[in-house]
Amino acid sequence: MRRTLVIIKPDGVNRCLIGEVIQRFERKGLKIIGLKLERLKVYQLKDHYSHLSSKPFYQELMNYMTSIPCILLVLEGKDAVQVVRTLVGSTNSREADVGTIRGDFAMSVQTNIVHASETNEIAEKEIQRFFKEEEIIEYDQLNFNWIYCGSEKEQYHPSDVEWKSDQEQYAKAKEEKRKIE
Repeated sequence: MRRTLVIIKPDGVNRCLIGEVIQRFERKGLKIIGLKLERLKVYQLKDHYSHLSSKPFYQELMNYMTSIPCILLVLEGKDAVQVVRTLVGSTNSREADVGTIRGDFAMSVQTNIVHASETNEIAEKEIQRFFKEEEIIEYDQLNFNWIYCGSEKEQYHPSDVEWKSDQEQYAKAKEEKRKIE
């Protein structure tokens, strides 16, 4: 499985679109393994946007991204980077396809609701930039057997164990919950 970073930007937070955005990723079948609300730090953003530092809009972008807290997500799934980029749509929201997050909710290039990692390599760096290792949580998602076919899930399961049926997973989760209570 691959991982990717998504940032719900200040306009997405301010416009109360957090639930709508997260719901689209979940409905697609991506698993949330990291999630937090955080006011991004200038040093993080300088590193994150270093490739844009010579652009005339750079300072406006920095001011915008530090204006209010953002939601940061680490999503996991088969081809997660490409899947998320498809769901998000074109960076220029006016050109984004209807049905994508930007196509449905944004009209701007900068205030375009979300940031999504562009490649697997960039995703790894971005996740490390914004998340500590202990903030990423591995777990078995009970609906996993309904999202991927047998060969896809067995090939990519992180612990390389044989997959259990949904009933077995449900029973295991119920037993663990009972032990906690």
